[in-house]
Parts: sequence; structure tokens; C-alpha cells
Amino acid sequence: MKCLISYYTYSGNTEEVAELIRENLERYGIDVTMNVMGLGKYEEPSEYDVVFFGSFTWDYGMVPDEIKDHIQEIGYKPDNMAIFGTGDTQFGGDEMFCRAVDKLVNFYKSKWDGLKIEQSPRGQQEIKIVNWVDTILEDMGFIVPLRNTGTEH
Repeated sequence: MKCLISYYTYSGNTEEVAELIRENLERYGIDVTMNVMGLGKYEEPSEYDVVFFGSFTWDYGMVPDEIKDHIQEIGYKPDNMAIFGTGDTQFGGDEMFCRAVDKLVNFYKSKWDGLKIEQSPRGQQEIKIVNWVDTILEDMGFIVPLRNTGTEH
């Protein structure tokens, strides 16, 4: 299996999530390519089994312009997009929290629920990332262990 993690970050939070996704994929021996949108070479989504596509939420629920530019660069709507993102409830409350994720899931008609992380991934949010990735791998036909609930000894 071959996966692309393509993301954009300002504060580093979305990059931290991308790194945790990478670590989880690599523990299964999956070939992973990392791509920061707007930096480095363009990666063609159709060359990957899954594209993990990451954005933060900007300006009270908006998708950042850099993400919109990258979407235009892709030029079509791949059907292998798994959307993740970061945000914080202090700007717009729960109603605006990670709205960019919702918008991108709807835009790409992603077959997977989007992953929403409050600011920087820590503690239970790290487990949430592992479980989300495992759900996608299960859906793609990978055999994965039971979910990590954080209660194992």
C-alpha cells in the first residue's frame, strides 16, 4: 500500500498530526510520502491508495487560501481523500470548530469521516488519530489490531 500525506500548516499543529499519521502508517510497513502543500514537488493523488489531506481551520471556519490553491492545482476530485485538520474552539466555539475539515470532506465526498483535532495533538487525541487511521486501513482491506482505547495496561 502506498499513501500520501499532504498538508499545510502555520503553527505546526497540522504538521504534528501529519507526523502521527505517518508513524501509524509506517508501523504497518506502508510506503508513505510526506508533502507540504506549496513546498516541494506536486504529488499526483491518483498514484496513491489513500491521500491523507490536512488543513487547519482559518478565520472562523474557513479553508485557508493555500489549501484552495492546492485544490486548484490538483484540478479534479480524487476519490481517495481522507481529510484531517486542526482547529480550536476559542475562535467560533463548537459551531466553527474544524469547519475546514467538514467543508473538505463534503467537497471531496470522502468515504471516511474527517479527523478533527483541537490545537496540538496530545493524550487522548493521539489515540483518536491512531483509531482514525486504523479505520481507514480496515476499510482498505488491511488487517489491523483492535482499537487502542487508552485503557490497555
